[in-house]
Amino acid sequence: MALFSTMRQSERDTLSITPSTNLILNVLMIFCVILTLMPFYIILIASITSEKSLTQNGYRLWPEEFSTEAYTYLFREGSIIITAYQNTIISTVAGTLVTIVLVMLYAYPLSRNNFRFRTFFTFLAFFTMLFSGGLVSYYMVMRQILHIQNTIWALFLPSAFSPFWVFVLRTYIKTNIPEELIEAARIDGAGEWRTLLQIVTPLSTPGLATVALFSAIGIWNNFFNVLLLVDKAELYNLQYTIYSTLNNIRFLTENASRMQGVVNIAELPSQTFRMAMAIVTIGPIILAYPFFQRFFVRGLTIGAIKG
Repeated sequence: MALFSTMRQSERDTLSITPSTNLILNVLMIFCVILTLMPFYIILIASITSEKSLTQNGYRLWPEEFSTEAYTYLFREGSIIITAYQNTIISTVAGTLVTIVLVMLYAYPLSRNNFRFRTFFTFLAFFTMLFSGGLVSYYMVMRQILHIQNTIWALFLPSAFSPFWVFVLRTYIKTNIPEELIEAARIDGAGEWRTLLQIVTPLSTPGLATVALFSAIGIWNNFFNVLLLVDKAELYNLQYTIYSTLNNIRFLTENASRMQGVVNIAELPSQTFRMAMAIVTIGPIILAYPFFQRFFVRGLTIGAIKG
């Protein structure tokens, strides 16, 4: 008994953290946070620095010559950037909702052991992860069968489903929601839809939040669909609009000698515009992440089944 008590005391001493160790760990974490935020801070400072000062003096921790010319150029005179922002927000929200619904409706049956065609549909989803129909078939399906070209659907519908997310959510449901809980619901008279909506879905919130976050980031950053399926400038999303604007600035800069008197190349923000573009692009995603982070927890079903 004395030996057992000694062993338990030794384990407690091993697991305990001294104040000095705690201080070192906190300082280390603060240092890592500073290193993580430093690039973002430098980009922010560069975006509010004048183009001339940035070109001559390089990147600084504080702007030597403060200027908002890059943001003025970005949002000037009802710029198409504002319209692109609206299109991107609408497509991201709608696409994320569609993704959650489609992925949940596919993943839940695959997680049920009594689903007769579970093996077939699992193989069907996995097969599409290994082999693709190619760009030509993708283009023909979107334009000639679905007819979503030059519509807001083109911004998010092709990216609203992924078999990888299906397997992620299926695994989460199988490992975190006991089969006994679903059987108890069936014994109480709940049908499949009621079980899915009132039991499985609330308990799958962390998994759904993970799928929603990655889906939102993917749709927000996607410009390939616009490049392939959209020809109207009023339907461009933020990424493709900024991509086109950067190409225009690059074209003007490379052909400056041929355009003397047409446009003042020196006044065009190039480096600062890129920094402003980065801030405008990643800002909403950074602000949205804390709302998803609180769902990234485990053990929601602990205590759901007693005895």
